[in-house]
Parts: sequence; structure tokens; C-alpha cells
Amino acid sequence: MSSSTRKTAVAVLALTLFVFAVPLTGMAQDNATGRITDRYTQKADDTAPAGVSPKALEQKIESVPTPAFVQQGEEYQKELDKEFPVPAASGGPLDLEKSVLRGLAANPQMQSARAQILGAEEGRRQALANFGPVGTVSYGYQRTDGNVWVPTTQTNIGNSIANKTYGTSLGTSEAMNQNRSYWQNLYTLQLNVTQPLFTGFKLLSSYQKTALAKEQAEAQLTNTELTLIKAVQRAFLALLKARSDVKSNQDSVARLQSQYKVTQAFYDVGLKPRLDVLQAEAELATAEQNLLKAQNSVLTQTAQLNSLLNLPLSQDTAYVGELSYEPFTMTIEKCLDTAYTTRPDLYIGVKSVQIAEKDAKVAASPLYPQVQAQFGYARKGDTPGMDNKRKSSSVTPEATTVGVTANWQIWDWGSTYFGYSQARDTVKKLQADLAKMRLDVGYEVKTYHLNIQDAAKRISVARTGLEAAQEGYRMAVARYQAQVGTNTDVLDAQSRVSSAEFNLTQALSDYQSALADIYVAMGIKNTALIPN
Repeated sequence: MSSSTRKTAVAVLALTLFVFAVPLTGMAQDNATGRITDRYTQKADDTAPAGVSPKALEQKIESVPTPAFVQQGEEYQKELDKEFPVPAASGGPLDLEKSVLRGLAANPQMQSARAQILGAEEGRRQALANFGPVGTVSYGYQRTDGNVWVPTTQTNIGNSIANKTYGTSLGTSEAMNQNRSYWQNLYTLQLNVTQPLFTGFKLLSSYQKTALAKEQAEAQLTNTELTLIKAVQRAFLALLKARSDVKSNQDSVARLQSQYKVTQAFYDVGLKPRLDVLQAEAELATAEQNLLKAQNSVLTQTAQLNSLLNLPLSQDTAYVGELSYEPFTMTIEKCLDTAYTTRPDLYIGVKSVQIAEKDAKVAASPLYPQVQAQFGYARKGDTPGMDNKRKSSSVTPEATTVGVTANWQIWDWGSTYFGYSQARDTVKKLQADLAKMRLDVGYEVKTYHLNIQDAAKRISVARTGLEAAQEGYRMAVARYQAQVGTNTDVLDAQSRVSSAEFNLTQALSDYQSALADIYVAMGIKNTALIPN
């Protein structure tokens, strides 16, 4: 027989087998699917060896004990339920929107941002008050003790005797100074008023700077709100994902536990080898570990969410919600336009540039003359009531002064100029930082928009994959119980179901997280996280 003849014969034989095998395979799959409703109801000649009835095999499966590590996991979960009971909250359960509103009302970050606004307003008022006159009042007391020379005269006895004896006319009076003790009380009351007239634009620039600082603080409050909203929403979504992971792991444990019992029962009656039992037990132990990790993740995420909402960390708050999908229809151009006009950090950057420009004007103020008006009033006396009882000529009882002063610093070796140059360089730096921030904002919005599209596509694929994995698992279980499949097929099918569930949960979580990211990136406070 030639080579071409052999190839033709093989092809005909393969085609014949395929024609007959395909209907038989389809019939086997249909029969397997029909046995899914009751996976343990099998024909005696399909599932039981000679001398073993299907009813006895069913009883044998039910009598297989649960592994010890599974029982320990169930006891651990009961202990957690006792330690963290679900409270009967007066406000009812908290969904995503209520959680965000609670965080905005109670989180200390918001209190800090509000206090910053109040402080900025007080700074603005202080700068405004600097335009008015400044008055100072002083009251003092001074006592003086000392000696003074007092002019007086004395009689020259020699001349007096000579005048009487010889009849001369010599002077008998002689001038002299007498040292006398002296003391004085001096009480002084002074009032001085100074009104700045021109300060080289320093007062004006300082006031404008504080007004801009208040606007910046208000924008910072909005930025803090957006940051907190994003943190609460991400923590809430992480909690929902952790709960979904717990449910998926619980289903996985239930499936593997059921498979373990079936495998153990089949082994006891001699239908399957010991290797199948060991494989099923190992997979069950792995699933139990994953379940414990998922349960711990739920507790961790609950504590984090409680912390953001300023609730007791040990409280098992009734958070309600589920991961869902709603289409996001905003275009990237619309998202970018919204971000450029509403992002509070961009607004803060603009105000920072304007504040730096005011600082430059303040730095240049010494280059201008400084003009101010003064008014003074003084009253003095030797009593606390400003009376001059001793009528001392050295005390001016009352005086009033009015004047204008102008000062101009004409030389400081360039100190003022260099300070002004430094301030201008700071303005240029902040302008460059603002331009970079604008580029970063565009990149963030574009990235989050792509993440939304990617997650939306993965949701559709994950749902299809989950349906196929669930159907494959049902067929694998039916084939195994009909003794036409292997335990490895069942375990692999179960693993694919768990992976498909995790993929769907992750895609939904990524989609919702991307929504939270893009709304914050656009500067929109979407508390309920509703698309569009």
C-alpha cells in the first residue's frame, strides 16, 4: 500500500469516528447536565460497584466527617460574630453616600480645614486693621531727689564796722550761692496717634495677600473634601470587595468540601484511589486558608472605614451595598475641560502665584518713601491727678503736638533690591509648578478614563468567563460521579470557577474605584458615585 493510499484510509477512518463520536459526546454531556439537580442520584451500574446500592453510597457520602481544619474555621467565624456583633444603630445602615456624608461631617481633617479658613479670615482682618491709625497711651511717675544751689546774700561784717568807725561807704552786702536739698514728684500722661499715609504699597499688598490666603484656604477645604471622599469611597469599595471575596471563598469551600466527601465515599467503597482523596483534601485546605484571609480583610477594611468616619474601631458598623456596573459616558475632552475649571488644587496653585506676586511688592516697599502723620498730647503734674500744686516752672502742665514725617531709605548696599529679585524668582518658580500641575492633572484624568474603559471591558469578559466556568464545573462534577471523569478535572473546574468569580469581583471593584478616582480628578464631589 502506497503512502498516499494509507493517508487516505486514515482520513476516512478519522472522519467516520468523528461522525459517530460527536453525537455520543453530546448525548453524554446532556445526560451529565441532567444529573446536576441531584448530583448523588446515579444509576447503580454508573456509580456503584457490584454489591453496593446507590442508596448505600449516598448514605456513605453523608456519613463522611468534615475535616478538622474546616470545623476550626467555622468556630473561628462564630467567635468573630460574638466579638463583633452587628449593632442596632439608631441611624440605620450606612450605604456609600451616607458613609461619605458622615465622614465629611465627623472626620478631624475637615475640622482642621475649617479652622484654617477661620484663621485666614482673622489674618485678613488684621491686615485691614493696619490701614487705621495706631494710638498709644502711657502714664508714668517719676520722683527726683537732689541738691540745688540757691542764690542769696550775706552781710560783710568787716565793711560794716569800717563804715561805722571811719565813716566810709563800703558795701555791706555780699552775693553767694546756698546749697539746698530738693525733691519733686512728676506724673506724666501721654497720648500718641500715628497714621500711615504711604508705605510703598506694603499695607495694600499685605492685605491683598491675606485676602488671597483666605480664598486659598477655602479651596483647600474643597480639596480636603475631595480627598476624604475618595478615601471613604475606596475604603467602602474595598470592604464590598472583601465581602464578595468571602462569599466566593465560602462557595469554594462548600464545593470542595462536597467533592471531598464524594471522593472519600468513593474511596471507601473502592471506586476511586486514595490519591483523589488527598488531592481533594489539599485543595479544601487551601480554600479554607483563603477564606480566613478574606474574613480578616473584611475586619481590616471595616476598621479603616470606621476610622475615616470617626467611629469606634471595634464597632461592626452596618455598611450596606454591592459592587455594580453603570456605564460612564463622559468623553475624555469633557473630563479634561471639567478638571481644568473645577480642580481646587489648580485654583490653589493660581492663588499661590498671586500671593508670591504680593510678596514681591512687599519686598520692594522700602524703595519708596514712608510717610506718616503724628498727633501727640501730654499732661504733667506733681500729683496723680496731673495738678501742679508747687507751681514749678520746670513742669509744662499740658502740650499738644501735630506733625508729618517722611522717611526714605536711600542706601542699603542692594539689600532691598536683592530681596525683591528673590521674590520675583519665587513667582517664576510657582508659575512653572502650576504649569506642571496642569500637565499632571491631564495625565491623571486620561489615566483614570482609560482605567474605566479597561474595567468595563473586563467586566463583560469576566461575566462570560464565570458562566462558562460554572457550566464546566457542573459538567465535571456530573462526569466524575458518573465515573467518566477524573477528580483532577473537578478540582481544575472548581479552581476556574473561583478564579472567574475573583476576576469579576476585581473588575467591578476596579471599575468603581476608577469612577471614584476620575470624579476626584475632575474636582466633582460625587458622594453617591453615580456615573454621569
